[in-house]
Amino acid sequence: MIKNGSSLDQRTFDKLSRLYIIALSTIALSVIMSQILIRNHLNDQQSDSTVINVAGRQRMLSQKLTKEILALSTEPKLEDRILLKNKIKNTLRTWEFSHYALQKGSDSLGLPKKNSAEIIKEFKALNPVFDTIHKATNSIIDKIENVPPLPVSSFKEEIQKVKDNEEEFLTRMDQIVNQYDREADAKVTWLRHLEFWLMGLTILILMAEFLFIFWPTAKNVRSILSELINAEKRAKKMAFDADELSAIKEKSIKELSALSHAMDETLLFARIGLDGTVIHMGHKFSKRFKVSNLNAAATLSEVLSTDPNEKADIENILTKYKKTGWQGEVKVTTRDNENVWLEMSVIPFNLSDERRELLIIASEITERKEAQLEIERLTKKNFEERMSQQKIISSKIIENQEKEQSRIAKDVHDGIGQMLTGLKFNLESIDLKDLDKTAAKIEYLKELSANIIKGVRTATFNLTPPELSDHGIVPAITKLTEELAKLTGKNIILFNKTDFNERLDSLAEINIYRIIQEAINNAIKYADSTHIVVSLSHSENLLSIVVDDNGKGFNPDKIKNIRNSEGGMGMTFMQERIKYIEGRLFLNSVEGKGTRITLNVPI
Repeated sequence: MIKNGSSLDQRTFDKLSRLYIIALSTIALSVIMSQILIRNHLNDQQSDSTVINVAGRQRMLSQKLTKEILALSTEPKLEDRILLKNKIKNTLRTWEFSHYALQKGSDSLGLPKKNSAEIIKEFKALNPVFDTIHKATNSIIDKIENVPPLPVSSFKEEIQKVKDNEEEFLTRMDQIVNQYDREADAKVTWLRHLEFWLMGLTILILMAEFLFIFWPTAKNVRSILSELINAEKRAKKMAFDADELSAIKEKSIKELSALSHAMDETLLFARIGLDGTVIHMGHKFSKRFKVSNLNAAATLSEVLSTDPNEKADIENILTKYKKTGWQGEVKVTTRDNENVWLEMSVIPFNLSDERRELLIIASEITERKEAQLEIERLTKKNFEERMSQQKIISSKIIENQEKEQSRIAKDVHDGIGQMLTGLKFNLESIDLKDLDKTAAKIEYLKELSANIIKGVRTATFNLTPPELSDHGIVPAITKLTEELAKLTGKNIILFNKTDFNERLDSLAEINIYRIIQEAINNAIKYADSTHIVVSLSHSENLLSIVVDDNGKGFNPDKIKNIRNSEGGMGMTFMQERIKYIEGRLFLNSVEGKGTRITLNVPI
């Protein structure tokens, strides 16, 4: 009965789950479809605004072109006419590019390749006017670029053509801009209608799901809860029946004596009195512990072990748990001085109301226990080594923090502090009556203020460069290589092979920066190098940075065994940082041939 009810509940829950999945999937599908439609239309609107801006700019460029050509006609000097000719040439190039981009599309300007029939019609009417102005302007440019340049009088006819066609060009361009604007407004109106219909569709879907899914589901849940209450009542009755069965089970334990012969041959089995004396010991038990003639007064602890402490532990277990029973692991030492581990159970057994015994059932687990102890020993050793290494890392971190704080304090006191003191004294000593000395002091104060600003920027760059938080890892590394090259006089070059310039997570950026900073500083301090190259490359999912130097190199195996020196801790810090951002660090070095450090970071 219970089994059938459970199957029914399972089928009901499966049905409800499918209904919920259908409901949620329908809502998600409607939302995704609406977002796709709206997103596509918004992209079209964005290109519409670009088209309108470029079309409006064409009017301005045509006016600018006409103005420059008219200025050319009144300019008497040849040098000035050549300058005006260059301006006209640049304006014409932009005007011409935008004119054809509006008709054929342009990826650089973000202009679509398709226009409406009305726009195409307007451009067909505009193109002859454009061609006339374009041809006349090119003729003017050619005559000025002629060797020798022709006089202004030679292209007065072309200037007149430009003037005559300018107004018609502006008029038709206005019509095109207005047509673009009307088409954009029509798209906005269509988007409003689309949003209205999508909202209506969503409300309709929600109402349908409420009526046909959620409301029937609530009824089913109520029915299931009722069935669960009934099942609880049945379970309580079963528990009562189980208690009665338990009482029957306790009586059946008395029948275990019939199984003693089989247990003698298969298990480490023994029967003992409540005082611990051995009444019977199975054949396998006797053979394992080499008991041939059992003394009538022999206790279980004497048979199992020769160690006094182990005997005391066994006797304590038997005394403490002779009424309740016990199960656990026991270590004993045999007569052959062999350490044996037993998984032992102590079971109280009532032969009658007056006679009680203890059943001992054991199995040997020596190999398993020794393996377990060895694992625990190795785990503890590894933990102690890691703790020791972590203490060294922590002490070095604290030491480096103290050094950095001392350096900052010294920089502020010796540099910025003294300059601020000088600034204060010079301000106090200004005498407004003596204007000459006052002007000289003000110039000095300007220079002193600039030095203070430079000192503050240097101090903050050494802490966290502003390029890192403002622009990302590539500008920060660029600034780092430039500054260190100036300070050390070494050739430090950054080579961005794949033009990587993406932003990463802030924690990833600061850890990458510190690793590169540590690698370059190690090359400067310890490698005696003259050239350091930092190379960046990336793929779709991986950023790779390589730091090469032409220094003296070293044996990398020696670094692995040095954890308390400055160089060894530097590599340890680099490894800890790269693990923190889930990257990988590779070190390659040959004595006399330089060093390469490679870090790969997922992006």
